[in-house]
Amino acid sequence: MLKKFSLAAAMIGMLVLLTGCFEIEQPITSESEGIWNSYFVYPLSWLIIKLAEMFNGSFGWSIVAVTVILRTVMLPLMIKQTRSAKAMQQIQPEIKKLQEKYSAKDQKTQQKLQQEMMALWQERGVNPLAGCLPILVQMPILLGLYHAIMRTDIGEGSFLWFALDQPDYILPFIAGVTTYIQQKMMMVQDNPQMKVLLVVMPIMIAVFAFFFPAALTLYWVVGNIYMIAQTYFITGPNAGNKKEVTANSGGKKK
Repeated sequence: MLKKFSLAAAMIGMLVLLTGCFEIEQPITSESEGIWNSYFVYPLSWLIIKLAEMFNGSFGWSIVAVTVILRTVMLPLMIKQTRSAKAMQQIQPEIKKLQEKYSAKDQKTQQKLQQEMMALWQERGVNPLAGCLPILVQMPILLGLYHAIMRTDIGEGSFLWFALDQPDYILPFIAGVTTYIQQKMMMVQDNPQMKVLLVVMPIMIAVFAFFFPAALTLYWVVGNIYMIAQTYFITGPNAGNKKEVTANSGGKKK
């Protein structure tokens, strides 16, 4: 889980770096050259414009619709991520026993612990890094959407209380809260690294959102809500209680 957090931090950091390196003031058109423009930015820009036309010129609803479409396309990856987290929850009692068995901090013991954990993951068909794939997929989409928003003429469009082309001061808090809820629903119990991620990730998302156009933050918020609903229907309404019962009963549900 710490590797997942490090990867997310690195990718979002790269997103910020790249947004400053690429030319974002040049309007995007069908004649824009380059693989990045042709296959990432322009298709998203075209989709935003076409959907806005369907919603009577509302680019806000267009962003919501684009988010739902993109999330639905990535749904198989997200389901895999959710199931991977659920599988990790189920083997937590066994992992805890291994950690207690190999509690010594010398290198030989820690190597043995890693070997035993890898054997357990392989036996149960669990890939602890499976949750990283959706993050890797989302980052190019986020960057492409950022450029599509910045390089598409959406005028001075607004949605709800905020201007889409300007940073907002309320939406970032909503992004942080929904990120927290989404992470909480997938959190593995008794995992200190995951608990750190639960706190740090929402703060990091909220801070970055203060500098992004509200349209991009809107994408993240709607995506979080989509993910929360998806996790709810996959794990059920009492998922959190089930985790606690599993952790406290040594893996046996009451």
